[in-house]
Amino acid sequence: MTPVVHAPTKPPSERRTNGRIPPAPPRYGGDGDGEPGPRRGLDNLRLAVLFFMGAEAMFFGALISALLVLRLGMAAWPPPLEPRLPVAVTGLNTLVLLASSLTLRTAGRARRAGDDRRHLRWLSATAALGALFLLVQGYEWLRMIGYGLSLNSGIYGTTFFALIGFHGMHVLAALIWLTATTALVARGRFGEGRSAAPVQACAMFWHFVVGVWPVLYFTVYLI
Repeated sequence: MTPVVHAPTKPPSERRTNGRIPPAPPRYGGDGDGEPGPRRGLDNLRLAVLFFMGAEAMFFGALISALLVLRLGMAAWPPPLEPRLPVAVTGLNTLVLLASSLTLRTAGRARRAGDDRRHLRWLSATAALGALFLLVQGYEWLRMIGYGLSLNSGIYGTTFFALIGFHGMHVLAALIWLTATTALVARGRFGEGRSAAPVQACAMFWHFVVGVWPVLYFTVYLI
């Protein structure tokens, strides 16, 4: 009996491509020609800042919720004989803080455009606006204390200094970070690319601090 010889079976890939091996797909971040490219994603620093901002958002949310619940049990708000909050001055100061967010966005555009001088100039303007906000708030706090409002003034004083004081601490921390970042930018430490991550993380936290303030202003000063 003559043995039956079977023809060798081609691999599935060769059967589909008529013997040609298909090209390897481009790697993540490449430009489509098979060359590896940089893997762009969220760096550890900005990821940590995101987690921190999430925790702080829940913290401020809890304080605001507590304030609203306590106010429902009060017959009058503000309580009788307690000083009224400086709505007009603080409203103007709110515009100052919101303007600092705009100057910081302008600084980011200058950084991406490679204009180091404009980047540094707008970072400095942002820090100046943040410092002005803190100075005005500090002056108003001293005035309120002079009018008799303190932590011992019951729920009215406690909630005011808790919410506004904690936010002031956040602005101070963000201002220190921004000032240090500005000094490092002036020395040429940060540029576009991976080295720009600390600048971007600082901007994220600053925008968060700015974004929280209008909510506090509406809840504490206007409602």
